[in-house]
Amino acid sequence: MTGPIYVGGASRSGKTLMRWLLSSHPRLAVSRRAEMWPRFYARYGSLARPDNLERCLQAMLARPQIAALITDPERVRNDIVRGSPTHGRLFALVQEQYAARCGKPRWGDQSGLIERFADQVITAYPDARILHLIRDPRDRHEAAAARRGPLRPGTGGRSAASWLRSARLARRNDARWPGNYRVVRYETLVSRPEETMREVCSFLGEDYDPAMLRVEAARRYDHDRARGGGSPISTSYIGRYRGRVSAADLAFIQRVAGRLMDDFGYALEPMPLSMTERARLAVRWPVNLAGLEADRLRAGRYRSVTVP
Repeated sequence: MTGPIYVGGASRSGKTLMRWLLSSHPRLAVSRRAEMWPRFYARYGSLARPDNLERCLQAMLARPQIAALITDPERVRNDIVRGSPTHGRLFALVQEQYAARCGKPRWGDQSGLIERFADQVITAYPDARILHLIRDPRDRHEAAAARRGPLRPGTGGRSAASWLRSARLARRNDARWPGNYRVVRYETLVSRPEETMREVCSFLGEDYDPAMLRVEAARRYDHDRARGGGSPISTSYIGRYRGRVSAADLAFIQRVAGRLMDDFGYALEPMPLSMTERARLAVRWPVNLAGLEADRLRAGRYRSVTVP
C-alpha cells in the first residue's frame, strides 16, 4: 500500500499522539498541520493556468508548516506541469519531498478539518486512508481549559459545536467510505495501544512494528525517556473532566451532544444539580447556545472561494 494517510478529528482528540505513533513506523512520514486541503483547495482557480498555479504555490510556501516540507520548490513547479495540474497532485508532490527527506516511502499528514474534505481527498487519491480521532467531548472541554486557562462563559457551546461537527462527519464519512475511512477512539488507543495500532496498521496495509509504541518520533519526550519514563500513551487523561468542569457546562454538553455521545460509546452521567448549579445553568444556557451558534458560523471560514 502506498496511498497517503490523513489524521483528522476535532482538536484535543489525540491526533498528535496518532501522528507520533505513525511517524515512528519505519515506512511512514507524517507531517504536522500542513492543512493544504482546508486552506488552499479550489481557492485559486484552475491550476492549469500558470498564474493560478504560481499564486497557489506562493501562498502555500508562505505557510511555515508547508515551507518546512519542501526541499526544492522549483522541482514542484517542473513536476506538476509534466502531468495533470490538480490540487491533489500538487499537494502530493510537496509531501513526497518531505517523505524522501525522511527516507521513507509513504507520506501522511495530520490536519484539522480534513474530515470536511474526505470526498475530495478520496477522489484525488482512491487508495488514501483517513484516520479520524474522536474523544469524549467532556474530556476535550477539560483539555482546552488545561491548555488555555480558565474557560470563559460560552466556551461550552463552542466546544460542543466543534465536537458535534466532527462526530457527525465521522459517522457520515465512515458509512460513505468504509474502505478508506476509520474512526479511532482516543480512549481505546491509550487503553489498548498495541491492539489498536495493529488494527490501524492492518487498515493502512502496513505491517505492525513495535517501534510505534516506543513513540520514537515524539522528540519532546526524549528527556523523560532518558530518565526511564515519559511515554505519551497514558490513560490518566480519561475522565479528567470529573471535578474539573463545571456542572453547568457538563449538563449543557450532555444535553446537546448526548445522542452522538451514546453512538460512540460515551455514557452520560446523571447530573443532580444543586440550586446554585441550576442557577448557573440558567445563566449559562443562552450564553453557551450563543457560543454554539457562533462556532457553527465560523465553521465556514475555509469555504472554498474559486478565482476564475
